[in-house]
Amino acid sequence: MTSIPATAAKRADELHAILHEHAYKYYVLDEPSIPDADYDKLFQELQALEAAHPELQRADSPTQRVIGQVLEGFDTVVHTVPMLSIRTETDTTAGGAQAFDARVRRELGLAESDAPVAYSAELKFDGLAINLRYEHGVLVQAATRGDGEKGEDVTSNIRTLRQIPLKLRGVSAPVLEVRGEVYMRRDDFEAYNERQRALIAAGAKNEKTVVNPRNAAAGAVRQLDPNQSRKRPLSFFAYGLGDVQGWTVPATHGGLLDALDAMGFPVAKQRVISLGADGLVAFHQAMGAERDKLPYDIDGVVYKVDSRELQARLGFVSREPRWAVAHKYPAQEQTTLLLDIDVQVGRIGTLTPVAKLQPVFVGGTTVSNATLHNEDEIRRKDIRIGDTVIVRRAGDVIPQVVAAVLERRPPEVAALAPFDMFARVGGKCPACGSPIERREGEVAWRCTGGVTCPAQVKQAILHFASRRAVEIEGLGDEIVEQVVDLGIVRTLPELYKLGVAKLNELERMGEKSASKLVDAIERSKATTLPRFLFGLGIRHVGETTAKDLARHFGDVDKLMDASVEQLLEVPDVGPIVATSVRAFFDQPHHREIVEQLRAAGLHWPAIAGTASDAFRPLLGKTLVITGTLPTLSRDEAKDLIEAAGGKASGSVSKKTDWLVAGEEAGSKLDKARELGVAVLDEAGLRALLAAPPDAAAD
Repeated sequence: MTSIPATAAKRADELHAILHEHAYKYYVLDEPSIPDADYDKLFQELQALEAAHPELQRADSPTQRVIGQVLEGFDTVVHTVPMLSIRTETDTTAGGAQAFDARVRRELGLAESDAPVAYSAELKFDGLAINLRYEHGVLVQAATRGDGEKGEDVTSNIRTLRQIPLKLRGVSAPVLEVRGEVYMRRDDFEAYNERQRALIAAGAKNEKTVVNPRNAAAGAVRQLDPNQSRKRPLSFFAYGLGDVQGWTVPATHGGLLDALDAMGFPVAKQRVISLGADGLVAFHQAMGAERDKLPYDIDGVVYKVDSRELQARLGFVSREPRWAVAHKYPAQEQTTLLLDIDVQVGRIGTLTPVAKLQPVFVGGTTVSNATLHNEDEIRRKDIRIGDTVIVRRAGDVIPQVVAAVLERRPPEVAALAPFDMFARVGGKCPACGSPIERREGEVAWRCTGGVTCPAQVKQAILHFASRRAVEIEGLGDEIVEQVVDLGIVRTLPELYKLGVAKLNELERMGEKSASKLVDAIERSKATTLPRFLFGLGIRHVGETTAKDLARHFGDVDKLMDASVEQLLEVPDVGPIVATSVRAFFDQPHHREIVEQLRAAGLHWPAIAGTASDAFRPLLGKTLVITGTLPTLSRDEAKDLIEAAGGKASGSVSKKTDWLVAGEEAGSKLDKARELGVAVLDEAGLRALLAAPPDAAAD
């Protein structure tokens, strides 16, 4: 055998210690102490040492987490100490905790006057139970629970889980088996499924998503290829012991959890020591309220008599400990029958398929409707009307159908074609009858009705009345909800028929407030063409694009008649925007809305500097506005500058032609003076706007 240089062996030992410490801080404490790049350098140094001197390789080496061998199957592991289950308390009310306490006191022969029993209360994780066997402080084996007597050897996969220490901190007992739960965090679950969907969309074969975090964790642990297991981000919590030889077990369960924490294991912080039933009830209720905010799934809490001496006195019944119980919460997943699929139109025109279910009690309430997200999700999950489906509802989250139970699918359902949104609604919006469309690269079908679609009218009105559009001051969500729900306003033009009498009918609307709103509606009639176009809510047309279109065409009639080719001549307008604008004005009801709004009195000044008009006094000029102007708001000044062909920038630079400064101008004025940029007041800006092109150029 080749002798190993003493310096190499010493350095390998140092690297083991350093890397284990940094991994513990990063993965268990969530307190990284060095940059990832520095960790990688140390890791690579150890890899190089072990490659040069294979005798240095040890079972607890950080390099042994990365193992590429594909297994043919799992070996069977006989548990030295059986992994028994604990009794489940199905009463999800306070009575569940009280019944457990009463049973414990009765078995211990305690009178009502005797002191309360001390209990340890902790979370019941929704994952996969694992037994970790350490010999002389080094991880040598990991096994699943299996049937409690025998499990599967999943050591290769568990080694890839960085929260599980390969070497215990401060413990070198001949044998110490630690038990806990492997689980997947919710954010990791969502990120994993998102990556899988991207792979599937790209045509990758043998890739699939997972139904829920528990299935994801169980599937990862039982992968025959450890490299595949590594792709699923797993986590771990320790909560108990199996076989123990040569180590003194703490006298209480709470003390054991503290000891596991000190060994380097993640231990859930949500745990308490409670005297009597009242504390258990409080813990159950507190964790129930916090359940949906946790980063991982739980399906209940666990109560254990804290004293190991009392545990021994209580013993077992039917292979279940009398000293422990799982107190569950209402199930968040149930199975039921999918009766039909409806299609609803959202506030911005998105068509959403909704499952009509045989009513089922799940997540603490009766559910008869659940979201199916979109056509792609239905097809990916292969969900069909008539299927038995798994429904999930967590807290206040909208119920959703997560999967079909394929083994319970009737033959007539198996013969159905996959869900087709276009065919389902006949190619038309269920709310307004407008054509529906699905753009390339998007998952959602949308209604093209826009401002004329009843399902979208509230959002259309709010957008039209917003500050960046025509701006109707005081017209907010509450008023829009009422005028639409009461049938007072059904389309945008009907806004301009609102009077004080109608508005007085609304809740919390006095005559003074009604008069102010009517005045604001009247003022909004005087707008600008960019604001008007932006307010129409044409898909893909934001503020900047609306300004570009207004400058190029000059009036709305030319824009409405423009071909896709003519629209593509507008600076910064590409095929998506051009097609969207053309599709919008191809709808007769959209043209009618424009005509009705103009008939209602909406108007705007003619725009100088269109493709057919050379008068653009600020063409190619950049101005910055700062401070408070005497009569113009910031947005009004910006509109005037852009209508005259100029650019209103937010910061002063050498490329700035003028700074328009009002009161309390601040640092931008200092910067302009420093750079020698000309400074104007509001009167100077108005003079520029009125000047002929040559004068502005000077």
